[in-house]
Order: sequence, then C-alpha cells, then structure tokens
Amino acid sequence: MLHDSKAFSGFSVDDIEKAKAFYADTLGIDVGEENGMLRLKIAGGTPILAYPKPNHVPAEYTVLNFPVADIEATARELAGRGVTFEHYNNEQDETGIYRGQGPLIAWFKDPAGNVLSIIQE
Repeated sequence: MLHDSKAFSGFSVDDIEKAKAFYADTLGIDVGEENGMLRLKIAGGTPILAYPKPNHVPAEYTVLNFPVADIEATARELAGRGVTFEHYNNEQDETGIYRGQGPLIAWFKDPAGNVLSIIQE
C-alpha cells in the first residue's frame, strides 16, 4: 500500500527561528519555510520536516546523521562555527570524535537539544 510513497522524517523544535538560523547559517543546509514549519533540503532530495511544538522535549537519540568524507575537517569547521560536540562517558577524543567500534562519529545538538551527528563515510 505505501510501497511507492516518498516517506520523509520529521522532528520537533521549540523555536522555529532559532532552528532555521542554526540549520541554514551554522550547518549550511538549504532551509525552506512553509506553514510555520521548516523543510531541510538535504542531498538526495528527500526533505526533513522540523515542526514547532510548544511542549517540545529533545530527542534522546540521534534524529539526523550527516555522512561526511572527512570527519576531522568537518568537526573543525563546525567547531569554528560555534558547534559544541557532546562527550559521552569520556569516550570521544578532544575534538569530540568517537573512535571506538563502528564508524568514526561525533554528536552535537541543535538549539532545541535534539541530537545530530556527523559520521565518517
């Protein structure tokens, strides 16, 4: 029934204007706004919806992963733009990159407290 539906993901934020500035200006994503919601236009063409929610509670899991070719360079650039990387159980290096099992990954939060990551391709 939904086999041919072009599904997309969404998550809530507590302040649309702060989210728009973060995703557009800090992360450099093309952001559209429609009906009071944001559409993050990412590579591949499937948009991601960010919608306002007055009683927003940040997700306790990663809502969005950004695959990157060079995680170290990307982490340095994001840090230079004011992004602070999360440190969980002291398992990340000084730049915030986790180098344990699995791919290299670094987590950070948007202004609403949702967890995002950059992950080495």
